[in-house]
Amino acid sequence: MNKGYAVFCDADRHFYDSPHRLSSTVGTGRQAPYEAALRPAPAGWQQHRTGDWLAWRPLDGQLPSQGWKIHVSACLDNAESVLDRVMEYCVPRNIAFKFVPSRYLLHTRNAKYADRAASGKFITVYPAGVLECGTIASELDSLLAGEPGPYILSDLRWGEGPVHLRYGSFTQRNCYDADGELRPAVENGEGKLVPDLRGPVFRIPDWVAPPAFLRPHLEARKAMTVADLPYTIEQALHFSNGGGVYAGRDSRTGEKVVLKEARPHAGLAADGADAVTRLKREQDALERLSGLRCTPEVLDSFVMGGHHFLVLEYVEGKPLNTFFARRHPLIDPEPGAERLAEYTAWARRIHGLVEEAVAAVHGRGVVFNDLHLFNIMVSEDESSVVLLDFEAAAHIDDNGRQTVANPAFVAPYDRRGFDVDRYALACLRLALFIPLTSLFAVDRAKAAHLAEVVARQFPVERAFLDEAVAEILRDPASDSGLASTGGRPARTVEHPARIPGPRADEGRYLPAEPADWPRSRDSMVRAILASASLDREDRYFPGDIAQFATAGGGLSFGYGAAGVLYALDESGADRCGPAEEWLLLRSKQPASGTPLGFYDGLAGLAWTLNRLGHTQHALELAELTLDQPWEGIPSDLHGGAAGLGLALNDLASQSGESALHTAALRCADLAARSLSGDPARPGGQLPRAGLLHGAAGVALLFVRLYERTRDTALLDLAADALRRDLARCKVSAGGTLQVDEGWRTMPYLGAGSVGIGMVLDDYLAHRADEEFERARGEIVRAAQATFYAQPGLFRGAAGMVLYLSRTTATGPGTEVADVRRQMDALAWHAMAYQGHLAFPGEQMMRLSMDLSTGTAGALLALAAASHERPAQLPFLPPLRRP
Repeated sequence: MNKGYAVFCDADRHFYDSPHRLSSTVGTGRQAPYEAALRPAPAGWQQHRTGDWLAWRPLDGQLPSQGWKIHVSACLDNAESVLDRVMEYCVPRNIAFKFVPSRYLLHTRNAKYADRAASGKFITVYPAGVLECGTIASELDSLLAGEPGPYILSDLRWGEGPVHLRYGSFTQRNCYDADGELRPAVENGEGKLVPDLRGPVFRIPDWVAPPAFLRPHLEARKAMTVADLPYTIEQALHFSNGGGVYAGRDSRTGEKVVLKEARPHAGLAADGADAVTRLKREQDALERLSGLRCTPEVLDSFVMGGHHFLVLEYVEGKPLNTFFARRHPLIDPEPGAERLAEYTAWARRIHGLVEEAVAAVHGRGVVFNDLHLFNIMVSEDESSVVLLDFEAAAHIDDNGRQTVANPAFVAPYDRRGFDVDRYALACLRLALFIPLTSLFAVDRAKAAHLAEVVARQFPVERAFLDEAVAEILRDPASDSGLASTGGRPARTVEHPARIPGPRADEGRYLPAEPADWPRSRDSMVRAILASASLDREDRYFPGDIAQFATAGGGLSFGYGAAGVLYALDESGADRCGPAEEWLLLRSKQPASGTPLGFYDGLAGLAWTLNRLGHTQHALELAELTLDQPWEGIPSDLHGGAAGLGLALNDLASQSGESALHTAALRCADLAARSLSGDPARPGGQLPRAGLLHGAAGVALLFVRLYERTRDTALLDLAADALRRDLARCKVSAGGTLQVDEGWRTMPYLGAGSVGIGMVLDDYLAHRADEEFERARGEIVRAAQATFYAQPGLFRGAAGMVLYLSRTTATGPGTEVADVRRQMDALAWHAMAYQGHLAFPGEQMMRLSMDLSTGTAGALLALAAASHERPAQLPFLPPLRRP
């Protein structure tokens, strides 16, 4: 689970959205801006909003492009006072600064699963030079003496106060990192742009000498040691913004232990409790539970360097979530009845053990408050379970709500006390069979539909599932007691305004079955159009959080309007004129910093607009890509030379512009450089494998250019590139070929083996190769699992539909019935939006309408399998199937 998605859930019930939208206007409550954020800039100053920040700059001030900058941290309770004092200091002195403008945004920035590198940063002050930096830092430290604030992990702390420093960029400049991602940049000692590294550890760039005024603070940092600690840390198990969890040993006894770390004022829960407060809650709860076999024992606690530690008994076993890869039958294409029955019995038994453990905890008057698959440790012999991570636990007399929760098990706001754990146990009943309970955050009525799916797949008693659905849909406010339902919670449905879409008890849940084409197409199109935001500047259709990660993300092919418009057109739907006008208007002068690539930037916009008939504007955008510096551009299809070259090659063939064709060949030369070195390891700027970020996307460029030029050397390069990606794959025990990422294997279209298989098909249309033939047969098997965790085009089931409907491989798994089975499986993830068929995005906590992760991608995949004129991904046209 990528916990970075959680912060994008607050601003909208249905879609991911930027958190700053909750506090961008005058309001009340926790979203309201600070009073300072509402002040007009004084004469001679300007202010502007950028994401989570509100910047104040003197009009006549001149700042360097990079240097030492100052960050000030604060807690929720003292932030407004700290801000007022810093403003009063900076404005008379003409010192530029920016700040987080609301309590809500500061809370979000300091939350448990916030970005560890950015956490704690409340105010940024920009000194005009090194000497000024030392003076300002010293004076701010005196001004804010005694004020608490979280330690900023990326910075050097000045003394013991809330003032911190780091060297970095002052202005917006970008370059590509080793993974081909566009990052903020600084100039190194040679004047070359390199990534401005912003990790959770303080570092000084190699070419920068620290000023003398930092020496005492650097020495104080180095003086911190764990030498006197009676425990040795052997392994980091987990990190959050609140601290780490470590496996270690008691150096006095050799006993294995777990050490939990809590950073003061950091890792805030929903109630504002910091990591230290929650660690004390965990200690209190576990001491109350001492002696139970289902909870760990507290062994010790101590404070070191201001950080608090709790030492716990080491529990042998593995978290429950890891047993899915070992046991779950739906990872295979057609699991037999015996295996399904065996798994069902196992899941029922494990759930019973968890219920007994929760009952034991409740028996001591403790509410667990954070039950989920990762917090349940199963013994190696699978005979017992232990519940872990009691930092959210509370005594039943507190009658409180959840303050920390896994998105797939988060209880509704109206649940308190033991009801929180009962809700999680109900979710666990379904998640043990099909782990899609994160969808309940969008629509709890999905629970009944998911129970129907489980009942069709597994021989599980229907009462077991129905009781779970009843608990999930229960309205505690209407419960007058349990006597009338035999001791079980009565099933009620929440007010329709809080559970959108069709009611579970109205019969059919989905507006249309995905495989019911063209009915499903028409329903998805209506959902996409209903989601549009005509008045927004940043996006037209809601999609992945990547829309907010780079300039122009809401316009892009992968995550924005361009990809949605392409999917609508490719699937045979009517054109969306307003969306095209929106895209044309906002791409006339693309935002500074917009990437060059196909899926993330200008190349994709140019190609899409040309496809939609806006040729002149498309050529202008293409010319703009030629005018930009290509230094450091990665080689891949997603945002690099391969995607840029494919777009320019296509535009050249349609427009006859020879300069574009020359530029496409230049892209091929740049991409070819990544193929130097050992094919068994990543080369150049291709640290990943697959269609979007690996050598397969580069091979696709060579194949398409070969078709244009008939230069067989390009086919040789394509073969080399494909072998490099295949060298990074491994064959599973079941005979499936998947990309090996070291800690997991990936079959998906974007970064997995199926994307490599797409390009293998195109290569084999021109040249026979026994190794490639064998590999694509193994890749077909990787596309036949019964269940995929997500529905998306590039990281889920929709990609399997598109691949199987296109591949020229023959044999089991490639028949019409096999494609239909994967189309039907998309219904497991499907949702309703305003009565129309829609799909959740990445991490499945909100819906998405984009091509890469959401409904437009599912639309394109189903169109590829269902349309009279099969739809296609760009540069991957339908092949002549056997």
